[in-house]
Amino acid sequence: MDVAEFDFELPEELIAQNAVERGASRLLVLDRTSSEVSHASIRQLPSFLKPGDLMVANDTRVIPARLLGHRVPSGGAVECLLLEKEPASSSHLPAAGEQIWSALVHPGQKLKPGALIRFESATGVLMAEVLERQFFGRRRIRLWSDGSAAVDDLVDALGHVPLPPYIHRADTPEDRERYQTVFARHRGSIAAPTAGLHFDGSLLRALDDAGVERATVTLHVGYGTFKPVRAERVEDHIVDPEPYEISPAAASAINRALDAGRRVLAVGTTTTRALEDAAVRGGGRVHPGGARAEIFIYPGFAFQVISGLLTNFHLPKSSLLMLVSAFAGRDAVRAAYREAVAQRYRFYSYGDAMLVLKF
Repeated sequence: MDVAEFDFELPEELIAQNAVERGASRLLVLDRTSSEVSHASIRQLPSFLKPGDLMVANDTRVIPARLLGHRVPSGGAVECLLLEKEPASSSHLPAAGEQIWSALVHPGQKLKPGALIRFESATGVLMAEVLERQFFGRRRIRLWSDGSAAVDDLVDALGHVPLPPYIHRADTPEDRERYQTVFARHRGSIAAPTAGLHFDGSLLRALDDAGVERATVTLHVGYGTFKPVRAERVEDHIVDPEPYEISPAAASAINRALDAGRRVLAVGTTTTRALEDAAVRGGGRVHPGGARAEIFIYPGFAFQVISGLLTNFHLPKSSLLMLVSAFAGRDAVRAAYREAVAQRYRFYSYGDAMLVLKF
């Protein structure tokens, strides 16, 4: 399959640089049966659902993973982007109060194993040591505090929100709250599961009133979500694995809905990856527990869990656009995106929403 089939003209000004108020986004509705498109607002989402539908969202929490500090002892400026924390079960256990991370550091060539970095805020001092080089410019680093605060607290105090590379501005204090979903519970992502950014308490109450059941899973969004598809053939692209966790309560709710033939609406592509990866591993059932989502969803994929998808608008030739096309059909998505561009919908993380559902 040719990657060029997922290309389209996207005016630069349609890539949203700032968020609108929660609940104020526009909603493009694509009927998965007829491929017809209609226009609404996210506040009208409950009117497209029915009692018994199960909506599943991602409850990961974004960490302020971009750290700015100085090399010790030279004082040279250093930028560090935390990517993924090694689990406590790793064979290389850190000392008490320390954490081991995979990270991108700049300037990478000067930060060889043994290099020390100091990050300082009013809360305390966070130190880092480069342990080893990894692939694609990544480094394995050790983080520890000066004892005044825990590592997580220091990261929260001095870190910057890692806004996506297509948002061409510095992060602001407002982004700390706005680039976080109302579902956020479990810290670990370096990017928001952006379909969840549209919800507020009022919309959740309206869904409850409409009889829509809700559940959450946790998938920590990694840096690979921004990785461009450089291959010419879709099948040659590799999507980076991302860790996810499904609780017994969520697994039970999902399986009950599937057994009863009720619709399962995934809030976002990250939720979709977790659910469908779990179904592949479970032979069509969603079992509780943790794993790493390794599937690459593109046209031809056989969905086993989701029957509806709420998602943002994605960039040309991206793996996320391929996932949406796998669910809704390439031609239908291509036509819907042409309409979205013509109607000046806002694209990507801080943009508008799209609902794909059978009616």
